[in-house]
Amino acid sequence: MLSIFDELRGMDFFSILLRMLLSCLCGAVIGLERSYKNRPAGFRTHILVCMGSAAAALTGLYLFLVLQLPSDISRISGQVISGLGFIGAGTIIVTKKLTIKGLTTAAGLWTAGIIGLAIGSGYYEIGLMGTVLVLLAETLFASFGKHIQRNPAYEVEVLYNEKTSLDQVLRLCKDNHMAITNLKIHTLDEGSEAQYIAEVALRGGMGSEQLLSHIRTMPGIIMATGL
Repeated sequence: MLSIFDELRGMDFFSILLRMLLSCLCGAVIGLERSYKNRPAGFRTHILVCMGSAAAALTGLYLFLVLQLPSDISRISGQVISGLGFIGAGTIIVTKKLTIKGLTTAAGLWTAGIIGLAIGSGYYEIGLMGTVLVLLAETLFASFGKHIQRNPAYEVEVLYNEKTSLDQVLRLCKDNHMAITNLKIHTLDEGSEAQYIAEVALRGGMGSEQLLSHIRTMPGIIMATGL
């Protein structure tokens, strides 16, 4: 650890004030980037999470070191980390296209809380390094992530009147190394002939238009469209 922080690891008033102010600053720096990107948890939320975590860590230290109560100083920190999961879950949403948004914000909130715990415990090095690394992950690394090639995910709807037709569609997907992430089947009663609708969520392999063109040529297929 850095020796310049040694005199600031005590429980005097100046050290406590510094920890609270530093946790507020680190939360604000992380929150500014989230607010700039119009994320659900932004500037004030990150400040409160980081500063509240620091206060929790300081409270645990105060009970143990100053009041000398028989308390487990790590228990408060553990409860803070667990509680942060509930806050982060509120920022995660699933869109109509079945994509998940808010995971980075939730992870950032969770990390901001741990940074606050580190600063509140007097581990300034981890708090400052963590803040810098979070900013790098949310800014510089974000541009790298956009260039990572991902398997396309899409949904197709297939209308057919022969039960074996769906087996052929699924076999086609398997032969082309496509992962089926969801499958829903509905039955339509059209007069004397039963018809079926299958909604298939896929990932990877060929594109949706190429897949649909193959499906439409199969026997028993009435219609195949993308969703």
